[in-house]
Amino acid sequence: MAEIRSTMDMVMERAARMGGDAGSDLEAEEKIKAGMRAGAGYLRSEVADLAKFVSSQAESDRSSLVKGITQALLRNIALPRESDQQSVAETAMNGLVQVGQGSGELLAVFGDMKKVLDQYLQHRQQLRQQLEDGFAQQMGQMQDNVAKQTGMNMKLDPSQHPKFQEEWHRLQAELNDHYGKALDQYKQMVEQLLSR
Repeated sequence: MAEIRSTMDMVMERAARMGGDAGSDLEAEEKIKAGMRAGAGYLRSEVADLAKFVSSQAESDRSSLVKGITQALLRNIALPRESDQQSVAETAMNGLVQVGQGSGELLAVFGDMKKVLDQYLQHRQQLRQQLEDGFAQQMGQMQDNVAKQTGMNMKLDPSQHPKFQEEWHRLQAELNDHYGKALDQYKQMVEQLLSR
């Protein structure tokens, strides 16, 4: 009977420890969510200075808050489809610089990250233009054939051709894969620098 009791005591002790760990895990999770809300607020211009926000919190909560802010802001650094979408990524980078308190290493990573985003946009535009030029020649021949057959001049848009769309999606997938991997590596570096 004593053996059973000691086993039961061990189970109860373990359950109590797990309950205590679960409480602190829940608390840390809540602080991460609060950090994510602050990061989102920064992007909406509701929180002006993330460094002040973090420093105004309890010392024990800061690492969880920084983790949440970092997660929220890194999610908003993505490969842009248009040049105007890049401003969201730049705002997110500025917020992360605030959290990192202007760290030189962080600034260097963001400089490289900005180059990747710029190169992506430029490369994307070049590929699209080359593809359109290639299809324009084919479409010109098709327009001539249609004009001869029907006697009507029609303007055909190369980007509307199904083969164009198929090829553009393939090229875009390759481009997104290549630049996405580079961007993900820089995001991991930022997470490592801010988790110190």
